[in-house]
Amino acid sequence: MSHSVFAAGSTALITGAASGIGFALARHCARHDMNVILADVNSQALASAESELQSEGAKGALRFVTMDVTSISDWDSLKETVTQSFKTVELLALNAAIGIRDRTWGDHDYFRETLETNLFGVVNGINTFLPVVKDASSAKKTAIIITGSKQGITNPPGNPAYNASKAAVKSLAEGLDWELRNSSTSVHLLVPGWTYTGLTKAAGSTEKPAGAWAPEQVVEFLVKKMSDGKFYVICPDNDVDEETDKKRMLYAVGDIVQERPPLSRWREDWKDKASEIISNTKV
Repeated sequence: MSHSVFAAGSTALITGAASGIGFALARHCARHDMNVILADVNSQALASAESELQSEGAKGALRFVTMDVTSISDWDSLKETVTQSFKTVELLALNAAIGIRDRTWGDHDYFRETLETNLFGVVNGINTFLPVVKDASSAKKTAIIITGSKQGITNPPGNPAYNASKAAVKSLAEGLDWELRNSSTSVHLLVPGWTYTGLTKAAGSTEKPAGAWAPEQVVEFLVKKMSDGKFYVICPDNDVDEETDKKRMLYAVGDIVQERPPLSRWREDWKDKASEIISNTKV
């Protein structure tokens, strides 16, 4: 059973919608006869998305908007366009993100660009459209989906800006859910597993690795968890099952509780012990 926000005539606004999980979600919404606004900074990818969705004969209205989620003026312009055309937004999916690689401490732009997109892209979206979603919730079921990352939970070394941005997104989503706990708007933190998206391709994968999920699998899992009323949507993949994810997350928290060195799972003098603890953890 689909979450009731996926209803004919309702409107979905999705950022990072031109490819990957964002596009798969947009397609799911379109197939449920929703109006869908696809927002993305990549105009070329957005044009391809438009061509593909238009060819499927969606019954709802489709809008394709080139925008930068770090720009307040772009958000203001989008709000004006959306409210004039559709009045309300029932589903807000804040999915846009970047994953800059091979840059680290001392590179100011690496941190600024990552946090502006991954963190403030979410903050800007909530600040701009939360009142619109709240207005819609008086008449229809509404939902907010925020895309996080397992790296924002277990914090593997190697990409500190990305990890920090996604850890902050998790915190924001949890706080938003608490504030909306007595409303008819549900909040969901989508945490994909290994997924074959534009970020995966940017890392050098030219075809879907066997261990990765397709974006459509992530959306299918998301919709099921939303139907079950779940806030945390921690997706497995073909290499890592849900139980293993839970064990790894419990181990990460254990660094604090057990006063181990931070990120002990990746330290040479802790690797074997960490593997043993994770294997023996009951969930």
